[in-house]
Amino acid sequence: MSAQVWPHIPHEQLIKEEEDSLAAELQWLLEALQDALPSLKSGLEECLALLAPQEPGTTLALSTHRSETIKGVVTRVGTRIVKGDIQIRLPSLPAPRSLPSYPLRITSPLPLPQLSALLTFLNQALDIIDISTWTGDPKNGPFISGQLRLLGDIIHEAQAIMKGGEEVVGGKWWEDDFNGDETDLNMPLYPSLSPHITLTPSSLLLTVRTLVPGPAASAPGTNGTSTPSSTSGPSLTGLSLRTRLTQILAPMPAPTHDEADRTFLYRGAEVKVRDKVRVEAQDPSLMAVGAKLSAVGREVEAWRGKMVIVMGEEM
Repeated sequence: MSAQVWPHIPHEQLIKEEEDSLAAELQWLLEALQDALPSLKSGLEECLALLAPQEPGTTLALSTHRSETIKGVVTRVGTRIVKGDIQIRLPSLPAPRSLPSYPLRITSPLPLPQLSALLTFLNQALDIIDISTWTGDPKNGPFISGQLRLLGDIIHEAQAIMKGGEEVVGGKWWEDDFNGDETDLNMPLYPSLSPHITLTPSSLLLTVRTLVPGPAASAPGTNGTSTPSSTSGPSLTGLSLRTRLTQILAPMPAPTHDEADRTFLYRGAEVKVRDKVRVEAQDPSLMAVGAKLSAVGREVEAWRGKMVIVMGEEM
């Protein structure tokens, strides 16, 4: 079934009429988009406001489900953890003498690289909207289409940052070394302890790992590391005589977590993860940012789809 124009007009004139109609529709679409850009900008600005550093910050509770493995609180101000008091109980982590659990206290600001990267993406998205509104030609279809594509890509990157994982900035715990600075703690970390804080879509995620020397580090002649004994660096074998005897006489069961079969290069030595515990702290601000960012992303994709149809492009 096909549609025909009556009365009949020449093919060349029909093509011209179609082009004029598409051009008029494109101009209408560009004008409508200019009316929608302030709403998109407002949504992104609300995300920035939710992540802005505001005292006294957001205090978040950390607690493992139905156990006393991890208990504590952390306070987030903007893109940093400014203080925290966490108690850890793990079979492979000896508690200090006279204490029931291992204390992990954050006393100086601890940066969260994922949140810093998220702020960068949000500011880039706002710059694109400003360029589309004021700097560039708002009636130029190819230019606005390219800006929408770039805006959609940046929002997608921001959403990926919030999802976390090893591929995002700050996601590789074996490289971050508790985000890189033991001076943020009130005491040196136990040699085999590796805490790591990252993001999930709606919360902060604390992952606590205890480490043991890897295959290369345990081989004869390596002195417990994967490098010669003359190389300086933290040792993972600084265990007390009591702890070593306990591990020999009452060995712990084999680890069953998802990193049990992996070997990591941590502080210059090959290590394996003995125990791994994850606990999330629900953050209302992150939940709101995730919802607003998803709404903005859907709106941008909708406008992008309309431009593709009118201009005959590919998504």
